[in-house]
Amino acid sequence: MKTAIVTGCSSGFGELIAIELAKKGYNVIATMRNLKKQDTLLKLGAVESVTDKITVFPLDVTQQHSIEELKAFVESLVSVDLLVNNAGYAQGGFCEELSVEEYRNQFETNFFGVIAVTQAILPSMRKQRSGKIINMSSISGRFGFPGLSAYAASKHALEGYSESLRLELKPFGIDVVLIEPGSYRTNIWKSIENVSIPINSPYELLKNSIMDNLTAGKDSYGDPHDVARLAAMIASNESQPNLRYPIGKGVRTMIHLKNYLPWKTIERIVLKKLKL
Repeated sequence: MKTAIVTGCSSGFGELIAIELAKKGYNVIATMRNLKKQDTLLKLGAVESVTDKITVFPLDVTQQHSIEELKAFVESLVSVDLLVNNAGYAQGGFCEELSVEEYRNQFETNFFGVIAVTQAILPSMRKQRSGKIINMSSISGRFGFPGLSAYAASKHALEGYSESLRLELKPFGIDVVLIEPGSYRTNIWKSIENVSIPINSPYELLKNSIMDNLTAGKDSYGDPHDVARLAAMIASNESQPNLRYPIGKGVRTMIHLKNYLPWKTIERIVLKKLKL
């Protein structure tokens, strides 16, 4: 039986990916920072009759002692065939008003956490000369949106890291993949919607416009199960995977626009949509 390690399984994509991989026959090590949040995952597992294939493991990707515990656990496994780096959050706010500490915290989880977990797993994959690493990116890793600079920067960094990592690991039979979701019905948006700005902030109008667009577009947000099924498909497919898998309404269009239109044109489109 193949073994998969998935980070950030207490909710959202991670939770659903763990279930889909278990349904595909993987022995899933579902990691999460707070084990008190495992109930929903295990209930979903019971519905699908796969709880016997799921092992919940405590992991805080920002803490070295927790990474070391994961590394020791991995050394006890026969093999690690798949790593899904999913743990992350979205820090909302405007460049001038976000503190440097808030930017650092965003990178600690979304970027440095990925590096730490990957380094803990790689010796096992490299020795067996096989494996897949799926890094959960975002359309924000290809396109910087207003009000999401910290999140977009962390995902842009993840994209560059993954490109280099893929080239380095090819000779060892290890594939690296990026999944780039657009807007989906997960709780990642709560941190953006609940962002506070200073009283009399010069960005209040911009924030209101962004919130109006988020609210207006909620009905078109995708089903997160689609992303989970994509991850499971990539994991179980024996053929060589692509580097990038954009998914979601309008995602491919946005990527094409950025690739082929002058930036000034893109600016006009975005600002017009925000009515600014």
